[in-house]
Amino acid sequence: MNGILIIDKEKDYTSRDVVNIVGKALNTRKIGHTGTLDPIATGVLVLCIGEATKLVELVTADEKEYVAEVILGVSTDSLDITGNVLEENDSLIEKKQIEEVLNKFKGKYEQEVPKYSAVKIKGKKLYEYARNNEEVVLPKREVNIKEIELLNYKQENNKTIFSFRCVVSKGTYIRSLIRDIASSLNTIGVMANLKRIRQGKFNIKESYTISDIKNGNYKLIDIGDVLNCKRVTVTKELEVKIRNGVLVPNIYETDIVLFINENKELISLYKKYDKDESLLKPWKMFRGGIK
Repeated sequence: MNGILIIDKEKDYTSRDVVNIVGKALNTRKIGHTGTLDPIATGVLVLCIGEATKLVELVTADEKEYVAEVILGVSTDSLDITGNVLEENDSLIEKKQIEEVLNKFKGKYEQEVPKYSAVKIKGKKLYEYARNNEEVVLPKREVNIKEIELLNYKQENNKTIFSFRCVVSKGTYIRSLIRDIASSLNTIGVMANLKRIRQGKFNIKESYTISDIKNGNYKLIDIGDVLNCKRVTVTKELEVKIRNGVLVPNIYETDIVLFINENKELISLYKKYDKDESLLKPWKMFRGGIK
């Protein structure tokens, strides 16, 4: 069993929970996810199964699209509604002002990582520092907000509640983005809900629920359909050499090549050799029989 499976993760499950449940249902331990979703979040969780686990870093490198709900006038230690409330006040912000601020966030900016995250500092995850009440300087990363737009808006109980859609680069924390948006509105805010609707080429419309998986109602995406790179069919003689990991001349005018045998089976991904750019070196090897 080799391929990609798109799960529509439900609330209150960790990404690891989903991996364990699906792995048990499919009777395999060779399974991994390509981008963590917090328990509060729902939506696209891309799972790599079998030989496809070798593609995790390729799939993870893609942009992501989310729909997020915000409550202004509340702040928590986790930056979402599941955390401990630090402050609360009335916050009535006009729709036009929110639209203007969202528009200002388009593009690249330095984002501070949430203290409740798995980012490591000195070999220790940030959430471990937070749980132990240890102070640590939170790192900042450049992120890219490629698209952002207001979807819904309302005011109730002296709070402003709105949702927005965004397309962001890898490594963007939506909780942090919401904190920064609220700050730009001269108020405080938390993430109330989050749904990932796309990761790279994988869309929520192609996803399956955990119930679907348990009932056998799913279809794996072939590894070959995921790889967006030059494909080269090789002779049996060259196939033997490639399976043995030899360097090959880079005559293909590209950085990455997927080699396929005469039976259309995947052999290996090769990439440009850093010590000699005229050569390609083995990167990801696939066992026989995968198409």
